[in-house]
Amino acid sequence: MLLVFEPDEAFQFDRSDDWANIGGERVKLQTAHIKRSHSRAFLVWAYRLQTHEMLFDAQWHALCVFGGIPGRGIYDNMKTAVDRVGRGKQRDINARFKAMASHYVFEPEFCNPAAGWEKGQVDKNVWDARNRLWQVMPVFKDLYKLNQWLEDRSIALWSEIALRELPGSVAGA
Repeated sequence: MLLVFEPDEAFQFDRSDDWANIGGERVKLQTAHIKRSHSRAFLVWAYRLQTHEMLFDAQWHALCVFGGIPGRGIYDNMKTAVDRVGRGKQRDINARFKAMASHYVFEPEFCNPAAGWEKGQVDKNVWDARNRLWQVMPVFKDLYKLNQWLEDRSIALWSEIALRELPGSVAGA
């Protein structure tokens, strides 16, 4: 059974630890993965640290590449977004994260703890990216050049997504 989303309904966010050679040095990176739920279009962007700035900058890059952000963002309970996990869906959302979501006008939604299937598309994207992007360690002069390559490669890989025929799908992100 195929889980279907409306074109501007939702996106999913996750992060991973990955390695690259930056300026001749092997560097551990914090990688942001953003995936539109309808089109399956995705963006991968790398950072040196997992901080609010990483999260906010990744959202900004997604806005630029996708030409907008859907009305709902699906996240795990990362510390840069959630100060405290309560019962059920109760969350004390970090004030900076809440301000960012308000600025970009989307409603954040958080998965239940240990319930990765609730954002399964982007979780799968993390695994797919390891094969598509990181299997051979990328070598770049600087982080900026790596991120240019990651963005170009993400967009190029959209053509391999089987659902691109859906109206409003990857062809238009």
